[in-house]
Amino acid sequence: MRSLALISLLALPGCFYPADRGRALEAKVDRLGTDSAQIQTELKETREQLAATLPKIDEKVAEVTKALKGLDTASRRKDADIGVQFQKTVEDLAQLRGQVETYLHKITELETALAAQDQKLVSMQGEAALKEAEAKKKAEELKRPTDKKEFLALAKAKAKAGDVLLARQLYNEFMKKWAKDPLVGDAHFGLGETYFSESKCREALFEYGKVLQDFPKAESAPESYLRSSDCFAQLKMKEESRLALEELIKSYPKSAEAKTAKERIAELDKKAAPAKKGKK
Repeated sequence: MRSLALISLLALPGCFYPADRGRALEAKVDRLGTDSAQIQTELKETREQLAATLPKIDEKVAEVTKALKGLDTASRRKDADIGVQFQKTVEDLAQLRGQVETYLHKITELETALAAQDQKLVSMQGEAALKEAEAKKKAEELKRPTDKKEFLALAKAKAKAGDVLLARQLYNEFMKKWAKDPLVGDAHFGLGETYFSESKCREALFEYGKVLQDFPKAESAPESYLRSSDCFAQLKMKEESRLALEELIKSYPKSAEAKTAKERIAELDKKAAPAKKGKK
């Protein structure tokens, strides 16, 4: 029963933000994201319209040049039609230039509006969101191995190098790409480690819990118990911290982590002994 209770505790959702406020924030961010997408679409369409108009201007300039040459001939031929044609070409050119100015003005307005939307998103989500966006961009530019073990090793390397946000992107991508692979357990552990490195124990506990609950045969399972004990200790949850060590010894008695757990429990008992003597 104690083991089940610990696993249940570890598997609690990692988001500890108040639910109502969290949903309200997500809704606002979603609306801003939708607005930004619409602006980007309109901006793309306007740029395409501008790109389609520019060649027409070149054509009209060529027509004007031709018409000017025709005027010299007209002075000799007395051909009044060329003058009329020239006037119409000039008017068409002026109209096209007006369209270009309109498109350029609209593009400027849209780019300003999009920048404002991006600023709102950054302000709402904070610096963390900006870093997440940068990590996402890095992840998009990063060449990925096709081999799953090499992919997981790349994520670990990024985490070890201190690029934890990029590592999280890769771990999450790994779990989607190879959702049913046993190595997903190690991906959850790696993801937990990125949170643990930043002392985000609640988020780390969720990932360690996923390993122990869904991938108990994973290579990282024993260490998930050990890390969970560390997290509980940081959260001042002493009983749960000790329980994690006890479950580690019980579930993986021959592991190196079990030996470490026994040493930690012995140290805890040693510290608790003087306090017991003092009470007598």
